[in-house]
Amino acid sequence: MIDIAANNWVFRALILLGIFGLVALVVFLATSATARRARFTKELSAISGESAGISSESLRRQRTEGVWAGIVKRIENAGLNLGDTAESEIAKQLRAAGYISQSAPRVYTLVRLLMIFALPGAFLILSSTQGEPPSIMRLYFTSAILALLGLYIPNLFVRAKAERRRTEIINGFPDSLDLMLVCVEAGLGLESTLDRVGREMASSHPRIAAMITETTLLMRAGASREDALRKLGENAGVDEIRSFATLLIQSDKLGTSLATTLRVYASEMREARRLRAEEKAHRLPVLLSIPLVVFMLPTMIGVITLPAIVLSIREVFPAMSGSR
Repeated sequence: MIDIAANNWVFRALILLGIFGLVALVVFLATSATARRARFTKELSAISGESAGISSESLRRQRTEGVWAGIVKRIENAGLNLGDTAESEIAKQLRAAGYISQSAPRVYTLVRLLMIFALPGAFLILSSTQGEPPSIMRLYFTSAILALLGLYIPNLFVRAKAERRRTEIINGFPDSLDLMLVCVEAGLGLESTLDRVGREMASSHPRIAAMITETTLLMRAGASREDALRKLGENAGVDEIRSFATLLIQSDKLGTSLATTLRVYASEMREARRLRAEEKAHRLPVLLSIPLVVFMLPTMIGVITLPAIVLSIREVFPAMSGSR
């Protein structure tokens, strides 16, 4: 058989054709399975309408937090306590940045400890690979500075993320209030309104949609409206959301019109957003003046004065020195 395959080109062509057909069949089956799975996923997402973006983001965040929580648990079981005296303040700051897990403060402490030793260690490794190692004093001071940076970089990261999250929530919340107003005026209750707005805002404002969906799930799980709304204000970490939650609680207790409450508060939020945009627009000329002065003004002075400088060097200075 091997001699026939080696000597007969027709047999070799048939073997190659069979291998090609087998590979093509495998590729076709794999492509069909992938396309079928993608189609089913798309259909399920369209049917469910339960904010696929929020679900994927929540699952990804839970998976990451679970890994870090497991590492923290193993370290604490080994005898190292990662608790902090100001854990409540750290938890509040992390909650404002979007980290609502119970193990988030200990994970934050662990990351700071790792950064304290990681940055100086990386510097020492890079210094050892150089041909001429630096002096002991330089190693000491540079390692101390990097250790301080490792201590404060996680804090700066969390603050920046909290500020960015707060800005996104404040800028997107008036849109959700308008949708709530439309749903309430259409005859929906508070729970149905929050559920509908949470699903509709999943693609445009996923952070707000996640908070509203969590509030809806708390109500469905048996929590009272007051507890669910107060939980919404605490998890948001934004004064505007806290005021909104307090307003809804008071409106529910006093029996006032929910539509009127939402209309007034939505108008105030839109006005505040417009004022913030105008403030940024008014700050723009002042901010633009800095690069203009730093970069363009020296160039303009050089272009204006350079011909006079050249003329002075060629004509005035020789005449003054008596060379002519």
